[in-house]
Amino acid sequence: MARLPHILVVDDQHSIRLTLESGLSLSGFRVSCARNGAEALAAASAQEFDAVISDIYMPDGDGLTLVQELRALLPSLPIVLMTAQGSVELAVRAVEEGATDFIAKPFEVGAVAALLRRHLSAVSEAADAGTDISNLVEHISRSGLVGKSPAIVGIYRLIARAARSDAPVLVIGESGTGKELVARAIHDFSPRGKKPFVAVNCSGLTDTLLEAELFGHTKGAFTGAAGERSGLFEAADGGTIFLDELASTSAGFQASLLRVLQSGEVRRVGSTQTKRIDVRVIGASNASLREMAAAAQFRPDLFYRLSVITLELPTLRERGGDVEVLVAHFLRAATVEGKPPYRLTREAALALRSYSFPGNVRELENAIRRAVALCPNDIITLDCLPPEIAAGTGLSQEAVASNNERTIIADRPTMDELQRRYLQLVLDENQGRKRRAATVLGLDRRTVQRLVAKYRLRAISDGDSEENTDVEISEEPDGGNP
Repeated sequence: MARLPHILVVDDQHSIRLTLESGLSLSGFRVSCARNGAEALAAASAQEFDAVISDIYMPDGDGLTLVQELRALLPSLPIVLMTAQGSVELAVRAVEEGATDFIAKPFEVGAVAALLRRHLSAVSEAADAGTDISNLVEHISRSGLVGKSPAIVGIYRLIARAARSDAPVLVIGESGTGKELVARAIHDFSPRGKKPFVAVNCSGLTDTLLEAELFGHTKGAFTGAAGERSGLFEAADGGTIFLDELASTSAGFQASLLRVLQSGEVRRVGSTQTKRIDVRVIGASNASLREMAAAAQFRPDLFYRLSVITLELPTLRERGGDVEVLVAHFLRAATVEGKPPYRLTREAALALRSYSFPGNVRELENAIRRAVALCPNDIITLDCLPPEIAAGTGLSQEAVASNNERTIIADRPTMDELQRRYLQLVLDENQGRKRRAATVLGLDRRTVQRLVAKYRLRAISDGDSEENTDVEISEEPDGGNP
């Protein structure tokens, strides 16, 4: 029989340990658990593990310190850190301390299992190639991006990887998704972080004006060129230049930009002399440049030169749960020191949560700024929101009233509910027998009996022939959480 990969789960919350232990066991892993860093180090010293997944914040220590200690003990061990406070800052710190990866809570156990398999496969491939897993570990730093959904955490990881490289980057995403923020983050976390970051919107300018703006010009090069002037590429020397709206540029300008990328030199408009520059280029577009290149609407050679690293940003609609995080962030930013913080009525929170935000994060930020400007006090009501958002709930007033117990984060189950679901899953896999479930979960049978009684689950005692006659609780717990 093949050996099962052995995973160490470290978390101070029993429900998280139970969720991961039961879920990963069902996914083909052998799982051991520790409640804190001290227990984890003792376990790692006494047993062989293939990977560790640990919380970052624990009452008697933090996961970042644990990473350092585990790295000293086992340099090639994949270590995945998890936290409910997902951010680029945490991803940066985690990876800088030696973590292999970073995930945000809440998570799906299936996604965690897939992540672990990828890293175990990478370890195996690295071993076959005679390399060390530390080569796979990324080094990144902080960022001003906000969000903790799996979609945006994936972007955090890509930013980390891009920051390590000096290759050109192409950022693709709808308007308002934060393309410039991502470009700034890549620059800030890179070795160029202390050098200039120059952002340019390429739309709305003629070829001559755009080239003069970027490359500079000599006196008399064109009408209005009263003197010699350096361009933005020279201003960004040693740093990064961000070129937004590249899809709107002409074939002539694209050819000029391609020459700069290939040669590393700029020539001012009207001059025959070139100047060597050291600038990293990050391009951006809200249209698919790949599709445009295939349709001969964008230079394919420039596309391939720019897209060495490509980041496709998720829309706000794809960032489940991030609306409330962003709302809280924008409200905090709007709060004046010494005054009460802004709050939302349940109706306003529901409207924001229900709206699709075609303008993405920028539209949400503008909606909050409008609401703050129009609300008469620190309470933001439905009337303070833009009409399209206020009317977008699709609910009658009675339906809104019936949702008074719902909050802006009501679409996610609690840890208690996750524990209940997984315990029932394990019971069902074992024909409802509590003793067998206790063995699978690695728990004392009395603990399982207590949890079965607490959650009123379907189960039978060993030797019984009928199910417990208690009624199963609804999949929807109190307060409307699914």
